[in-house]
Amino acid sequence: MALAFNTQFTSAYGEAVPVGTDIVRVTANNPGPFSFHGTNSYIVGRDTLAVIDPGPDDEAHLKALIAAIGGKPVSHILVTHTHRDHSPLVPRLKDLTGATTVAEGPHRPARPLRIGEINPLDAAADTEFQPDITLGDGDRLDGDGWTFEAVLTPGHAANHSAFALDGTGILFSGDHVMAWSTSIVAPPDGSMRDYMNSLDKLLKRDDHRYLPGHGAAVEDPASFVAGLRHHRIGREKAVLDRLAAGDSTIPDMVRVIYKDTDPRMHGAAGLSLLAHIEDLVARGLVVTDGEIAIDGRYRLA
Repeated sequence: MALAFNTQFTSAYGEAVPVGTDIVRVTANNPGPFSFHGTNSYIVGRDTLAVIDPGPDDEAHLKALIAAIGGKPVSHILVTHTHRDHSPLVPRLKDLTGATTVAEGPHRPARPLRIGEINPLDAAADTEFQPDITLGDGDRLDGDGWTFEAVLTPGHAANHSAFALDGTGILFSGDHVMAWSTSIVAPPDGSMRDYMNSLDKLLKRDDHRYLPGHGAAVEDPASFVAGLRHHRIGREKAVLDRLAAGDSTIPDMVRVIYKDTDPRMHGAAGLSLLAHIEDLVARGLVVTDGEIAIDGRYRLA
């Protein structure tokens, strides 16, 4: 099953781009290898609005959001997860609008850190964010002419939540599913087992369009999510194949499995393989003589 990514995207920095009925997208000018052209913030509603993922603490982006809001009241600010390209602008937007903040919860790792372990993604985490309202899986948030359902999708981050907009078939998928790339899953911030379970959860839903945290919309989500799942299973097989071939370290595996990938991404690729190895060890398919770590040594069980 081939996974076709869509890298066609016009960022239109500073502009409010209509992407659905009473939905506009404003993209922050924070492009990079992990954020593509930048973070997508969404404004939902006609009379009283909701803002999803205000984005990085950037003055130009704040001004663009305020311009797109156009003086209308904002009742809620929803946050899909607390990486620093999604939530740090929340306090300033909240101060200006008086909106109530909503998320699954504050930032946390997917598992406790092991003795001596350093979280390589600490700098990417917005640990200051504390939502006014926390939503569990399936909880609903009612606004003026709109209702969101929280669809908890841990994996990329432990507190990741997508938000389904009632009556539209639209899911704001954050960084869990994006059209331009696979999501980074990096322990201890993220968990591959959680990520795969979240994909399975989405496959049971009938949303027909995803609006993600970066890049263009996912227009055929059922097929795309199935492709993502197939891709991750292929990565898992690649890890097992490299171990069978005699590789015992993550850097050795990265050099082969990601030989056609931008070298700037090899660090993230190593963390992704670590996420797979954590899952494989938990399932009894791979063993290690020491701690599970990026510099550990591994073999087939």
